[in-house]
Amino acid sequence: MASNGNVLVIDDDPGRAEGLAGIVESAGFHVDVVSDVTNSTYSLAGSSDLDVILCEMEMNGVSWGEARRTLREMDIQVPAIMLSDQAEATQMMTALRLGASDFFVRPVEDAGALIKSIERCVRQRQLHRELDESRRRLEAANTELRGTVKVLEQDQQAGRRVQLSMLPATPLILDKYSFSHSVIPSLFLSGDFTDYFTVGTRHVVFFMADVSGHGSSSAFATVLLKNLFARKRSDYSRKSDDTVLSPVAMLHRANQELLRLDVGKFATMVVGLLDMELNTLRYSIAGHLPQPVLVSAEGARYLDGSGSAVGLMEEAEYQEHDINLPDTFTMALFSDGILEILPCQDLIEKEAYLLKAFDDVADTPEAMVDRLGLHQVDVAPDDIAALFISKRS
Repeated sequence: MASNGNVLVIDDDPGRAEGLAGIVESAGFHVDVVSDVTNSTYSLAGSSDLDVILCEMEMNGVSWGEARRTLREMDIQVPAIMLSDQAEATQMMTALRLGASDFFVRPVEDAGALIKSIERCVRQRQLHRELDESRRRLEAANTELRGTVKVLEQDQQAGRRVQLSMLPATPLILDKYSFSHSVIPSLFLSGDFTDYFTVGTRHVVFFMADVSGHGSSSAFATVLLKNLFARKRSDYSRKSDDTVLSPVAMLHRANQELLRLDVGKFATMVVGLLDMELNTLRYSIAGHLPQPVLVSAEGARYLDGSGSAVGLMEEAEYQEHDINLPDTFTMALFSDGILEILPCQDLIEKEAYLLKAFDDVADTPEAMVDRLGLHQVDVAPDDIAALFISKRS
């Protein structure tokens, strides 16, 4: 039969100790008796099996004043009930200063009250054990979590390096045309992506994509888009498939692939085709804000265009636009993260501020980056991607 708890009786009078032990044992507790307190080997720390101590105050050779100083230096976790032959205030105060949970006068006339006090101490001790066990489990879980977070962070950093390696060379100089980019993630991995590459000898295809959400899943979607454009570029060379030369056709392909991926991700996009021989631009916009900005001697303006984001609906419609480009120009494309760092309140004010920033500094992409403060952004509230295309006479 299991005991109700483990009790230690400390008393240098063996007869008195055995009498008290008999009362406690009759209530179902396991009892040990110590009559030589100076040679006791029982542990009173948190790991002790003891639940409560019954300690006699009138023991020969014991100075409770000195014992109090010693007990303060020890890790005493087992509750104690003190007993004395004297019902004096000084005895009670000494017991309280020693940290006693209760105090009884001998002879113990109300054994029931003593048993109830012991039961309270046992419950207290059990609660402390449960709290200690919970604390140990929590510390172990925290240690494991820290290890998991460290591994995850290392994986994210590796993914970040892979994603950076997918970005095109910056700057890329093609005769009078220059292409450059900047990507600032809000986390290690970014849902914003840009790319540009030559197709044949006269065309450059470029795109800006802003995938919904943040982190790994959004970054995986950018890998899919990068792969799509790379495949279609290869198909142009090997199969004479000119899909890559049609911004609308590429948006339809991107829409189909994101829907097929079925991870709840969509993306706003701008896809463009630059003809370097004719100095023309063919482009299509899929729900992207802010719209591309064209800066020339005539000032800065947003390019027209609208359409549904890719990855939202099967029957999405996109429009293609053709424009003749100025002899000297800079075109800037941004993901919507740029709007988060502008010093304005609403979207209309932000778009006006962005346009004025380009109108005031229409010289070079570097001047635009400085004016917008992109070099000073360490931690972005949202992913920011920027693509600059310029032509100098």
